[in-house]
Amino acid sequence: MFYFWLVLIILLGFIEAITVNLVSIWFIISGLLALILSFLTDNFIFQFGVFVIIGILLMLTTRKSLEKKLVKKEKTNLDRIIGMKGVVTEKIDELTIGEVKVDGKHWSATSKEPLEKGEVVKILKINGVKVDVKRWEE
Repeated sequence: MFYFWLVLIILLGFIEAITVNLVSIWFIISGLLALILSFLTDNFIFQFGVFVIIGILLMLTTRKSLEKKLVKKEKTNLDRIIGMKGVVTEKIDELTIGEVKVDGKHWSATSKEPLEKGEVVKILKINGVKVDVKRWEE
């Protein structure tokens, strides 16, 4: 059974390498445990049970935290305006979409506070084709 687990681990490692989506990493680990068990017992059903149960448990308990650490969200060129200063070019209030100029470009803008033309604002986030802004505070 040693060879079965060794081939399976290599195959799962190859799949993980070509997908890079954290698809089989947990079953590689559980496969290593089953490989170790193959030296201690000849019971394939027990080895396979450990392989499946440990693989599923690892996947359920560690996937989200591991993805957060390994899979980085790539910033777009537009994301760089977040945190920048802009100038209100059309009045903004809670019910009216206004406009700001930031980094030489005009954006439709929303704000939770009323802002007059000419006020300096900070870009908080991008919502589709609009930016959320607030009054710039030094």
